[in-house]
Amino acid sequence: MAFFKRKRKLRKKKRTDSKSIIGNVEFHRENYSRIMDTKRDFFVWLPPAYDENVSRRYPVLYMHDGQNLIDPKTSYTGKDWQVDETVTRLIKEYKIKEIIVVGIYNNENRLDEYSDTEKGATYQKFIIEELKPFVDSEYRTLTDNKNTAIIGSSMGGLASFIIAWIHPEIFSMAGCMSSSFYYNDEKVFKMIDEYDGPKKHIKFYIDHGEDGLIRGQRMFCKLTQFGYVIGTDLDYFYTRGAEHNETEWAKRLERPLIFFFGR
Repeated sequence: MAFFKRKRKLRKKKRTDSKSIIGNVEFHRENYSRIMDTKRDFFVWLPPAYDENVSRRYPVLYMHDGQNLIDPKTSYTGKDWQVDETVTRLIKEYKIKEIIVVGIYNNENRLDEYSDTEKGATYQKFIIEELKPFVDSEYRTLTDNKNTAIIGSSMGGLASFIIAWIHPEIFSMAGCMSSSFYYNDEKVFKMIDEYDGPKKHIKFYIDHGEDGLIRGQRMFCKLTQFGYVIGTDLDYFYTRGAEHNETEWAKRLERPLIFFFGR
């Protein structure tokens, strides 16, 4: 319980006043995780109507690489995903439901945590057993898997695929943008090939630019072989000439958001 007690003390009731961030965001800094035996930062972005109706509950989108998502000042490249701008715009345009966004910051163990390793399994356990229960207890969320999604890019795309594939009871939607499906000798494909059970109830979004053409197409084909249907529980998008960076992912973000949370 140390994780939850620590975070309640550090939770900022005063929401961000940064001019570069749109909407209400609560930052949770240096929260100790018993499972990971380390401190972790994350933020919770709240939808426009969150304070208006105190009985209303919302779907939740979990995202990796949290420092790159809403604030260019903390982003790796100085360009953020513009998650706050895009979600706000799509809600105002009545294209998606109002959602809560949880951005999990990465650390020096990013490669291991975002892949099928021992640290990756620990990271998944942290999200499922510590972070999600805390978010569900502190915020008005829809807690079931049908209202819980996860999205990431590059290694974060790989991480999103793996955690949803292993835990469809938690995540029924996985957004995999420019995913590093090549990582660790393409271990993710071996994981899929070894699976002989029924089709998993997950909606997958797969995309890439020039950075993942071969393996992105391969993953799309693998999923169709499992019975996933484009437009129903699978979406695939290729952007010719697109580079591997936050600016490109920002441009494409609305597509998985509409696929997962569209009205």
